[in-house]
Amino acid sequence: MRIDPVQRQSIISLASTLGLTAIGFLSTMFFTHTVGLSALGAYFLFVAYFSVFNLIGDGGFGGAAVKRISEGNDQNAYFTAFTLLRVMLLAVSLGFLLIAQPYLVDLTSSGMLPWLVVALVVSVFVNIASNSVYGSGKVGINQIGGLLDTLVRIVVQVVAVVLGYGVAGLAGGFVAGLLASGLFNFRFLDLRPAPFGRSHIQSLFAFSFWTFLSASGYLVFSYADTIMIGHFMTEADVGIYRVALQLTSIATFVTVALHTTLYPKISYWGKQNDLASVESALARAFTYSLLLAVPVALGGWLLGERLLYFFYTASATAGTGALSILLLVQVAHVFMFLQTMCLNALDRPRDSFRVTAVAVAANIILNLFLIPAYGIVGASAATLVTMVLNAALANRSLSRMIRVRIESRAVANIVLAALAMSAVIIVCSYLLPLTNVLLVLGAVALGGVVYLLTLLKIDRGIHDELKELAGKLGIPWPDIL
Repeated sequence: MRIDPVQRQSIISLASTLGLTAIGFLSTMFFTHTVGLSALGAYFLFVAYFSVFNLIGDGGFGGAAVKRISEGNDQNAYFTAFTLLRVMLLAVSLGFLLIAQPYLVDLTSSGMLPWLVVALVVSVFVNIASNSVYGSGKVGINQIGGLLDTLVRIVVQVVAVVLGYGVAGLAGGFVAGLLASGLFNFRFLDLRPAPFGRSHIQSLFAFSFWTFLSASGYLVFSYADTIMIGHFMTEADVGIYRVALQLTSIATFVTVALHTTLYPKISYWGKQNDLASVESALARAFTYSLLLAVPVALGGWLLGERLLYFFYTASATAGTGALSILLLVQVAHVFMFLQTMCLNALDRPRDSFRVTAVAVAANIILNLFLIPAYGIVGASAATLVTMVLNAALANRSLSRMIRVRIESRAVANIVLAALAMSAVIIVCSYLLPLTNVLLVLGAVALGGVVYLLTLLKIDRGIHDELKELAGKLGIPWPDIL
């Protein structure tokens, strides 16, 4: 393909992310209508606890291994050292789980504890294979592995739910997906066991400590609200909150794809002191992330309640208020996610942790006060405040190393096109009340077409880049554009 590596891997990553999310959406809709929001909430809590104990088992060495392997020096030695450390930390993770077991009432009552142990054991193999492949620069393979994880997980979960296994079937599918992804990545793993020394361990430790703390902070943003909602409220409330959050995840397609693609590239550029390439890539990443996040936020405010009703049952509309706030969270997430990625890729995990630690502390405090008082809306507000805080602090730290900039004209064009889309949706809703799912999907499709056409007409830069990329991929470019 006549496409530079960043574009090619970004396309693979974006396609994989789109596939993952589409499958995830459809399966969640199915589970909502079959097992109900309470059972789905129990499964979401299982995933949250898995993430917590898996982080303990990783210890930050996964990110450290990706960083050191991506630098190109002593790759086999770092791979071997990482494998040994990851296996050792599994025992630590399981030990913490056994100690915490008496306090995990919501987990044990749903019968998820044995499945959690199995998932943690399998995750060791998956973590070693996927991080080593990713660090080797095989971003596309890593993303296809993620897609395979979701495909296998969903197929097994659907079959298990149909057979009547309920929440246990959901957990079993989760484990099956992990195993499939690990086996796929292992097939493309070129690294081999090799002797390593104290210097390799020390190098991994030096990076992993701060990576672990930074990952802990990101985990708080991802799951602290879920766990606290489960503690203060019901499993059904957890289900409502998480389906609202899932709906807003549409806004993160491009951000996640670019984050995955750019990390090893920026790591290499940083090692070569090519900071100009880092600055240019980050600015463009902001633009293309907002290209999706902004219209999704505006469209979600207008159609969110209807989408929750038709996609996730009438009970899910209780999450409309939370949805409105979570849409803003995803816009702030663009800046937080990409800037902290840059800090880590440029070998500044300590700075990444420092900015995240402040936001984490604020997040926990706000959740403790706002969830009992305002429920899932309070959880959403706490996440928004701390996400903005994290993004601002990350910008301050990163600006000391590179020039962080936003392509203001392109972003302004994105906002203008999104406003035009919103106007069309409002008129459409007024003339034709959205009383069934087909009309809602029609309004979404019409708004998307208006947004894309408007943006391509007013922003020649984005127009020309997309046209050139389509040509390289062999996709016909319509004359009307």
